[in-house]
Amino acid sequence: MADVPDRADVVVVGAGIVGSSVVRHLADRGWRRIVLLEKGPLPDPGGSTGHASNFVFPVDHSKEITELTVDSLRQYAALDTLIGCGGIEVARTEERMQEFRRRMSSARAWGVDAELIGPARIKELVPYVDADLLLGGFHTPSGAIVDPLRAGELMREHAEKLGALTVCDETEVTGIDVADGRVSRVRTSRGDIDTEVVVVACGVWSPRIAALAGASIPLTPAVHQMIDVGPIPELEETEEWVSFPLVRDIDNLMYERQRGPDLEIGSYAHRPILHAPEEIPPYGAAGQDSPTQFPFTADDFEQQLGQARELFPGLLGRPRLQTRKALNGLLSVTADGSPLLGQTPEVAGLWSAAAVWIKEAPAVGRVIAEWLTDGTSEIDVHGADIARFHPSARTRSHVRARAAEGFPKIYGIVHPREQWSSDRPMRTSPFYPREQELGAVFFEAAGWERPQWYESNAPLLEEYADRVTHRTAEWDARWWSPIIEAEHLAMRDRVAMVDISAFAVFDIIGPRALDTVQRIAMAQVDRPVGRVIYTPLLAPDGGFRADLTIIRLGEQHFRVVTGGADGSRDLAWFHDHLPRDGSVQLVDLTSAYCSLGVWGPRARDLVAVVTDDDVSDEGFGFGTAREVLLGGVPALMARISYVGELGWEIHAPTELGLRLWDTLWQAGQEYGVVPAGIGVYGTTGRLEKAHRLMNAELTSDYDPVEAGLALPRVKSADFIGKEAYLAAREREPAAVLCTLAVDDHAVPAGVPRFMTGHEPVLTTDGEAVVDVRGRRSYVTSAGPAPSLGRYLLMAYLPPAYAVEGTALQVEYLGERFPVSVLTTGRTAPFDPEQRRTKA
Repeated sequence: MADVPDRADVVVVGAGIVGSSVVRHLADRGWRRIVLLEKGPLPDPGGSTGHASNFVFPVDHSKEITELTVDSLRQYAALDTLIGCGGIEVARTEERMQEFRRRMSSARAWGVDAELIGPARIKELVPYVDADLLLGGFHTPSGAIVDPLRAGELMREHAEKLGALTVCDETEVTGIDVADGRVSRVRTSRGDIDTEVVVVACGVWSPRIAALAGASIPLTPAVHQMIDVGPIPELEETEEWVSFPLVRDIDNLMYERQRGPDLEIGSYAHRPILHAPEEIPPYGAAGQDSPTQFPFTADDFEQQLGQARELFPGLLGRPRLQTRKALNGLLSVTADGSPLLGQTPEVAGLWSAAAVWIKEAPAVGRVIAEWLTDGTSEIDVHGADIARFHPSARTRSHVRARAAEGFPKIYGIVHPREQWSSDRPMRTSPFYPREQELGAVFFEAAGWERPQWYESNAPLLEEYADRVTHRTAEWDARWWSPIIEAEHLAMRDRVAMVDISAFAVFDIIGPRALDTVQRIAMAQVDRPVGRVIYTPLLAPDGGFRADLTIIRLGEQHFRVVTGGADGSRDLAWFHDHLPRDGSVQLVDLTSAYCSLGVWGPRARDLVAVVTDDDVSDEGFGFGTAREVLLGGVPALMARISYVGELGWEIHAPTELGLRLWDTLWQAGQEYGVVPAGIGVYGTTGRLEKAHRLMNAELTSDYDPVEAGLALPRVKSADFIGKEAYLAAREREPAAVLCTLAVDDHAVPAGVPRFMTGHEPVLTTDGEAVVDVRGRRSYVTSAGPAPSLGRYLLMAYLPPAYAVEGTALQVEYLGERFPVSVLTTGRTAPFDPEQRRTKA
C-alpha cells in the first residue's frame, strides 16, 4: 500500500474500470503526479466493475454512446481482455422487429457491422434456444465479453510504469476543501493531498464524494438482478467461457449468456429497486460479498426465471439445477439514462466520470483525459455533459422519479420524440394557464413545459386540409400532430404567438465584459449598443460548443439568449471562462424573464397597436433590439426570427408575462392570431429556413465551414477555437451541410413513412456515403415543410454529392426511400432571399 502523497496534479477517486481508464489516459497525455484513491482493496474493490455482467453490445441509437462503446471495444481488444462472441437480440413481437429494423438503420448510420436474422439462423448460432418462440433477431458480430477487472489492472500498471501514478487503496476520502469556488485539497483517512483537480469515478458512491465539496452528481443506485445457474452439462462440455453469442431476450427485458459451465440470466424487468448512496455498506459488511452486491430478492425474479426456462428449455428445464450465484447488483441510473461527464457546475476543478457502464468505460477515460488536457474531446459527449441539468433536475427526488420511470426503458422501445411523465410539471412560464385553456400539448425541455401544439387549433385542419399531411403509420404519428403543420401555415399567412420562455437568459456585466465575450464568441461582438449578434461558440479544436444569440445592451453589458435544452451547459461554459479577478459578473436571469415570439406577415400590425414606438422597418431594423412598452408592459424586443417570418422575440419580466400574453392575444384577434407550438418553431419553420440546431447539425464532429456558418471576415480579437477555425477556412471542406427532400414516401405496403432523424444516407446503389475523413452521412434533422409541400431532411454530404438535384437514398425502418439534394449550405428552401424576415 503506497503512502499518500501531500501534493498531486490530479486526484482520481475510484479504481474501478472508469477510474483506472482515466489515470491510464491522463498518463498517456503527459500528466504526472496522478493519485488514484480507492476505499476498497484491489484488484476488486467492491464496486459495480466486479459484479456487472461484462458483455458489450455495440449499437445504440445514440451516436455518442455508440462511439464510446466502439472505442472501448478497441481498447479492451488492445489489452487482450476481450472475448469476441457476437450478440443477438431476439424478438418475440412484431413491434420489436420494427425496432430491430430501426436498429439496423442506426448500425448503418454509425458504421457498425450488423444484420437481421431469422429464427433458423438464431437456432444455428445458439442451438439451445426454442426458436419457435421468435420472429427474428438483430445480430452484431462484434458483441463481446470483456474482463474489466483485468483491464483496470493493466491500465494502472501502464500508468505506474510511466512514473505517473500513485495508487492508494483502502484509503477513504473524508473531505474535499474548496477555496474561491475551486477544489484545493482532498482529505483522506491516511492524509491530505493538495490538488486543484479531482475526478470522481466511484460509481454509485459518486454523489457522496461530490457532496463533500458542496457539489452534486445526480444519480441513484439501482438494482439489476442476476443469477448464475449450473453446472449445465452441455455448457461444461464446450470447455469454453463463452461458446455462443450473447442473447438478449429483449421483449422480456432480459439477457442470457454462458459463463463457463453456467448460464447467467439477468433482468431489467423487475420493479425499480432504488437505493441511496449512504445506504451502501462498507467493504466486508456481513451478508454481502461486496458493498454493491445486495441480497437477492427471489420474488422479483420469479417471472423472469420462467421466461428464461421457456427460451432455453433444454438447458434450464432439467431438475436439480443449482443457483450458483444470485445477487441484486447495484448500478448507477441517471434522470435521462446518460452518463455524467465533465466538470461539475458548482465547483471548479471537480470532475465527474460517473454513471458509466462497462461497455463505455475505457472510452470515457480517454474523453475525460482529453477534456482535462485540451478543453475538448474527440468524441462529442454533449449529451453526457453533467452541466446539462438545471439545478431543479439535480435534486434527489427528481433523479429517483426519473430513474424509476426510466429503468424499464433500458431494454424498452423508446421513441425518438418520447416524453417523460414523472415529476411534471416542474417549470412553467407565466403563459401556462392560458396555454392550458387552449389545449396545449406540452413537451418538456430542461424541466420547462413547452407547448408542442394546441388542440384549440384543430379547426385549422379544415382550413388547410389540402396542405396538411396525416400520418397513417402509428410509429410516425406518435408524439406528433398534423395540427403542427396547420399552425405553421397560419403563421405564414397571418401571425402566431410562440412561447419561448424555455430560453436561458443571462447577462455578462463588468469592466472587462467586452473582452470576455469577445474571447468566447466566434462572431464580432464589438457592435453598436442595441445590436443582436448570432454566434457559435467553439471548442478549442474548432468544433461547436454552443449556438446562441448575444444582445449588446451597453458598452460593458451583454445579454446571452440560448436554447433551454442547452442553457445550463452554456451557462457553465461562460462561467468557466470568466476572468478570475472578479472583473466580470455572470447573472442568470432565466427565471426573471419570460419570452414570447410574435411572427408572421401581420406581426408588425399586431405589435403596432399595443405600442407607441416606431416598429416600422426603418424605425426598428432587422437584427436590432431595444426596450419597448407593450400595453404597459416594459419589454426588450429583438427583431430576429428562427422561423423565417417578420417579427420579434419579446422578453418581459416574468410577473408581467400573463398581462403581456393577454395584451397581444386580444389585439391579435383582428389579425387572425394563433398560438403556435415548438413543433413549428423547432421543426417546420426551422427546416424551411435551413437553420441549424445544436447537437443535431452542430456538433464537435463538424466545423463552421462545413456547417455553412463561416463568416465573411475573421475578427482580429482572439477567441476560443480561432486557430482551428482559421485552419478550416484554409482547407477544402470534407463535407457540406445540405437540405434534402424526400421524393417518394411510399413503400410496398402502401403506407407513407416519415423519417424521424439519424437514418443513414446511402447512394442510389445502397452504399454508405462517407467523406474523406471517414464520417458517414446521416440525417441530422427531419420534418415537414408545409409551405413547400415537401418533407425535408438535413445531412452533411461530401462535396461530390453536395450538388442540387443529386439523387440519394435514406434507409428508414428497413425500407429505402429516394431523396434528392434540395439546397446546399445556408440556402433556405423557403424564401431564400429573406424577403419575409426583413420586410
